[in-house]
Amino acid sequence: MIANYIDWNPSPEIFKIGPLSIRYYSLMFVIAFMLGLHLMKKIFINDRIPVEKLDSMFIYVVVSTIIGARLGHFLFYDPAFLFEKPLEVILPFRFSPKFEFTGFAGLASHGATIGIIIAMYIYSKKILKKPLLYILDRITVPVAAGAIFVRIGNLMNSEIIGKPTNSDYGFVFRKLGEDFPRHPAQLYESLGYLATFIVLWYVYWKTDKKQRLGYMLGLFFVMLWSVRFFVEFFKEKQVAGGENWILGLNTGQVLSIPLIIVGFYFMYRKQK
Repeated sequence: MIANYIDWNPSPEIFKIGPLSIRYYSLMFVIAFMLGLHLMKKIFINDRIPVEKLDSMFIYVVVSTIIGARLGHFLFYDPAFLFEKPLEVILPFRFSPKFEFTGFAGLASHGATIGIIIAMYIYSKKILKKPLLYILDRITVPVAAGAIFVRIGNLMNSEIIGKPTNSDYGFVFRKLGEDFPRHPAQLYESLGYLATFIVLWYVYWKTDKKQRLGYMLGLFFVMLWSVRFFVEFFKEKQVAGGENWILGLNTGQVLSIPLIIVGFYFMYRKQK
């Protein structure tokens, strides 16, 4: 009889040199950023924007993504740690009980979104000299593509796990010492982001919607945060002791609702 579950027990490290290790999660981020750079280059060329302006944008996005996601994780999910060990929040190291390189474990997509918006505001004013919504519309394409790989990185780390399926279907996370299948919530979310990317790519290249400032940003918010909202029903809670809000919603869902509403606003607002 063929089992319907997958024994999942990969090492999160690709290789290790002394105290430093190269992890799949870090590799997924590198792929996300480099793919994003490639996609934005195509968009800049199509929009006749000097490609030279892409270098500074890349730096803005990388820095704002990491800082925003890192701060967002601790603000939304573990604020006490932020005040107790601020250096471990902003640096990829653990200082106690012993010093070691950890990478940036603990990143919140809601925080990354806020960080990127702030960075693109500065970039649009200082360098691009175009409306903020113009660059936010276009950056949705590579961001959606990058999100696909981030969730694959979570799967390789056996983190952000799904709830038990109560059947023989799913992934058995052996790294966690378990022998029962769980929903591969990371894959559900990754596939949802793939669909989001495909739709945005089509809208940019095959329609004139990109001419409406804010439309692609709104579509991105509606699709991506709807994916996040529904996949959360299959995830285990990320805060010890529970995080139930009204109607049993968790923190990720509560943070997604206003962004979905904002998305609908930008899609259907009257254009000036």
